[in-house]
Amino acid sequence: MKILIVTGMSGAGKSSAMRVLEDIGYYCVDNMPPALLSPFIEVCQSTGKMDKIALVIDLRGGDLFNQLFESLNELTQLEIEYEIIFLDATDQSLVKRYKETRRSHPLAKGGTIMAGIRKERNLLSEVRNRAKYIIDTTSLKPSQLRDEMHSILMDDKEYKGLVVNVISFGFKNGIPLDVDLVFDVRFLPNPYYENALKHKTGMNKEVKDFVLNFKQTTQFLEKLEDMIEFLIPHYIEEGKNQLIIAIGCTGGKHRSVAIAEELGKFLKDANYRVAISHRDYMKDR
Repeated sequence: MKILIVTGMSGAGKSSAMRVLEDIGYYCVDNMPPALLSPFIEVCQSTGKMDKIALVIDLRGGDLFNQLFESLNELTQLEIEYEIIFLDATDQSLVKRYKETRRSHPLAKGGTIMAGIRKERNLLSEVRNRAKYIIDTTSLKPSQLRDEMHSILMDDKEYKGLVVNVISFGFKNGIPLDVDLVFDVRFLPNPYYENALKHKTGMNKEVKDFVLNFKQTTQFLEKLEDMIEFLIPHYIEEGKNQLIIAIGCTGGKHRSVAIAEELGKFLKDANYRVAISHRDYMKDR
């Protein structure tokens, strides 16, 4: 039986994640009280018909959430294996989502949305540390979240449990959350200063060709790919299940996008599980 505990920040996309899980055959329960976790799993086991279960457990349950770790320890004592998926996003992104939906944050209690987010982030810090997978949904479209969930949950043993996330970003907007490796490609010639390319992105063939056509780009990619290819087996050996590689340029629209796409293609060709996302490429358009 595969058991997933889905948790994370309010507004980070847990509902969307559960829809993905339902689509791939998980029996899903939203807002499960932690105290009912062990009895519920035992009931599911007794039926012999539920082999994939996903449970959303978060702070909507108030003080009941405090029983989560006790319940997880019970599962461990019963030798029931589980994995925690934690969905996160930047504070600014969460505030924007709440304002767009006009919903109140569950911990705001008449205060500001930001105050509720800060309180929630503090209360969830321990469960976040215990999560096997952390997904930053700041820049993910629903289709990209779906792809990343699929990538994480694939059972192909050939991938050895490692998911590689390649993220492009703009330094002017800050470095993404939870990055393992950051590479700065601001030394490459900038398409922004070419009138025909300025308002396009690294997803456009013209921009990609411009970036990749320089000798220093070719040399950089060769060295980058060689280093990543060297590092990944050692990360796997150490038990790492998620590697986040961030490629940054000034605005996150041209050079970083093109390089992230090339690195992602290289890793896919090498038969790794890869999720590619571009955090800032659509900003200021």
